[in-house]
Parts: sequence; C-alpha cells; structure tokens
Amino acid sequence: MALGRTRKPSLDSTPAIIAPGVGTPAYFPRVATVAARSVCMVMLVCAPSLLTACEQMSSDMGDASNSLFPPSPAEAGRWAVDDSDPENQRRGVLLIGNSGFGGEPVYVNLYRLYIDENSDPVVKATAIQALARHARAEDAVIIAKQLESKNVQIRIAAAKGLQRIHNPKIADVIWKKLIQEDETSAVRVELAIALGQYSTRDSFEALCSSLDDRELAVNLASADSLRLITGADFGLEPGLWRSWADANPKALRADVPYYYPTFERQLGTLDYLMFWAIPTFEQPGVPAGMRETAPADGAPQNEFGNLGEKG
Repeated sequence: MALGRTRKPSLDSTPAIIAPGVGTPAYFPRVATVAARSVCMVMLVCAPSLLTACEQMSSDMGDASNSLFPPSPAEAGRWAVDDSDPENQRRGVLLIGNSGFGGEPVYVNLYRLYIDENSDPVVKATAIQALARHARAEDAVIIAKQLESKNVQIRIAAAKGLQRIHNPKIADVIWKKLIQEDETSAVRVELAIALGQYSTRDSFEALCSSLDDRELAVNLASADSLRLITGADFGLEPGLWRSWADANPKALRADVPYYYPTFERQLGTLDYLMFWAIPTFEQPGVPAGMRETAPADGAPQNEFGNLGEKG
C-alpha cells in the first residue's frame, strides 16, 4: 500500500486535504464550515431576542429622556391637533388628558369632537379615556354610543370610561351589552365592573346571568358587582342570588359604595433609579355624577378629589 494513498471522498462530502508527510486525510475546512454554520444558527435563533432587547433598551432610554425633558404643554397641544399624524394626535390627547389642565372646556370639547368624528381608532379610544377623566354625567351618553363600534379597542375604552361616569340613563345600555354572547370577554369584564354602580333589578339579573358565562374573568367581575349593589355574597351561584333577592324586597342598596378602579403596580429598581420621576398612581374615586356615600367596611376612603364633577 503506497504511503499517502487515501480513499476517494464521496461527492457530497468536503474534499479531503492531505496533511504533508503523513498521508491521513484532514477535514479542516469541514470543521470550520460546521463551526461557522453553528454560529450562524445561533445568531438566527437569537436575533429576535437581540432585536427585542434593543427595542426595550431604546424604549427605556426614551422613557428616561421624556422624564428628563418632558414635552411642554404647548408642544402637547400642537400634537393633539396635528391632523397629518394620528400618532401625534394620540400622544397629545393622552398628555393633555392626564394633565391637571386637561379638564378645561377647550380640551373637553376636543375630546368630544374626536370621539364623534376622528377616523383613527387609537385616537378615538384615547379621546374616550381623556373625556372619562374629565366628564360630566351627560358625557356618559356620548361614550355609551361607542359600545357599538366595530373596533374592539374603542369598545373596551368605552366600557372602562363608563366606570368613571354615573348616569342612570345609560344603565340599560350597559346591562344589555353585558349579556350579548357575541361580545368579547374583555369588553364584558369592564361592563360588569361598570354595572356595579347601578342597583336596579335589571342590572342584578344581568349580573346573575353573567355568572354563567364561560369566561371566569366575567364571572368574577359580575360577582364583585353583585356584592356591591346588595351587600350580600353568594359567590358564583346565580340560583342562590336570585332566591335571596326574591325573598328580600330591599335586597338592592339605595347607596352603592362604588369606586372606579385604577391601575397600580409595584415599583421596580429602575423606577427608583430615576429618582427625579418616580411614578405615582391615581387612586380609585367616585364616578362623576354619583353622590359620594360612606364607604363600606374595607372600601378605600375617598381622601382625594375626583377629576369629574359630583352630582
């Protein structure tokens, strides 16, 4: 056997390179190729995570920049009326709606205008949110009409907005929408919460019906509202609720200790690092148009001013 003779490689393999003076095949190019392929595969797999991390870092840096250099009221006002850019409109309406001067008549009229006429669903949903924060009782009618929107984001915003406004004229609109089986659970959860401020028999029956809903979130929200309007607690048993109400003519409360819910979260390390702009959260309040009542045991004391007007 002649030294340096090797077997002919297959057509689909990498050609062998003979190491000088030895005669054994050495597949160095193949090893490099496999390593390169492995690196490429890792990069492809990790690319979405890297992009997400970069986007998150960019978002965090943007939040820090906005905290250091927040937009001026004049700039927010210009954004709010920028017809050429819906994103600017959304940002402007959001900033003004969350500000202390967002309840000025000129801005409230702008929210109403956008709810009625703006074609962008995100801008319209933001305007609903802003109006609900600074609304009068009659604005509930404007917002309730948006429960018929084809856009689910608008319907969710409307359902949440009605939690902040008390107007018995739209109670029937809320409970009828609550029991519509083709409505999304996200909307029905918010409607069940809003219905907790109306202690009527129709509201009671609609909430009892929602206890049989397939979505647990709808069941729990309905049970919470039933406890509010009655002061009783029969869990998720609609039969027990109805039997008890039939046997008690005064089962429904005259004054419901209702407070609209707000968002709150635990502060993280980054929040404390940005010590110049530590987040503060809005506290639950009495809906505009509702006479404030003494809170029930365990209900939060209303030591804050509601942004809406009390009736």
